[in-house]
Amino acid sequence: MRALRFDKTGSLDELSLQEVPMPVPAAGEVLVQVKAAAINPSDVKNVLGKMHLTTVPRIPGRDFAGVVAEGPANLVGKSVFGSGGDLGFRRDGSHAQYVTLPANGVLPLPANLSFEQAAAIGVSYLTAWAALVNLARLEAGETVLILGTTGAVGSAAARIASSRHARVIGTVRKESDIPSANDLPVNDWVNLATTDLPAGVRALTDGRGADVGFDLVGGAMFEKCLASLAWRGRQVAISSSPNPVVSFNLVDFYHNESRLLGLDSLKLGFEESAGILRLVTPGIEAGIFPPPRLEAFPLEDGLRLYREVDAGKIKVKPVLVP
Repeated sequence: MRALRFDKTGSLDELSLQEVPMPVPAAGEVLVQVKAAAINPSDVKNVLGKMHLTTVPRIPGRDFAGVVAEGPANLVGKSVFGSGGDLGFRRDGSHAQYVTLPANGVLPLPANLSFEQAAAIGVSYLTAWAALVNLARLEAGETVLILGTTGAVGSAAARIASSRHARVIGTVRKESDIPSANDLPVNDWVNLATTDLPAGVRALTDGRGADVGFDLVGGAMFEKCLASLAWRGRQVAISSSPNPVVSFNLVDFYHNESRLLGLDSLKLGFEESAGILRLVTPGIEAGIFPPPRLEAFPLEDGLRLYREVDAGKIKVKPVLVP
């Protein structure tokens, strides 16, 4: 079969389109014919050697949608999608014509999505749900601050928070970046070009601050997000700038009784990931959790697309169609 593969990490030059042996499912696994597989920023970081779980040689790719070709009789021939586990990192991933994974890691394709749409939805909603629901325990009536709101994970987080009846405060780097209310359910926006984040959040909350801060940016914004929290607020961090070292006022931190939580979505196993996506699926089928804007490309375009994602040139989710 054809697949994108890299034999060592450190440069996108290591990634190439290769002819590799067909994978063979082990007991309790399925063989999925991949119909579509999204390229995520973490896939690019994978090839660059920035993901500590990676072993080589490796086929990357975390998200997929396709048809079960081999496995338990009740699954063969079924259209499925999935994400999570160590797919693409410690076991070969979805940027190939076929992929194997545990049978408990696949879910029925949502009724209202194409293969391409289903392949584009996994990592974003999986990460956002794990952060806001599983870790931060976001409750109805609470206020959540989302840094990086207009990105794939940030947008998913805004929709999940809104569906749970929380108030959503988003951030943008300039006024023109604010999407319409129909595109994203954000109650209030802080324009970081004109407003200091903690001051802006407190002005919107009568001085109280946000119950939950979801930091998808890191770097200098880490401390600003922390300073925006209400008493006993919870901050979830999932990202870092090129310099991963941050600092904050420890006295303010413990006087505010803040909670700091970290999430590594790669630690979510196949069964746990499928469990989250199963909870997300009703919202997908109801249209509350839509897929991102995407564009489909043949597998042969994968090398170019990896470079364009790395350079920030692609504004939609690229999806490979093997």
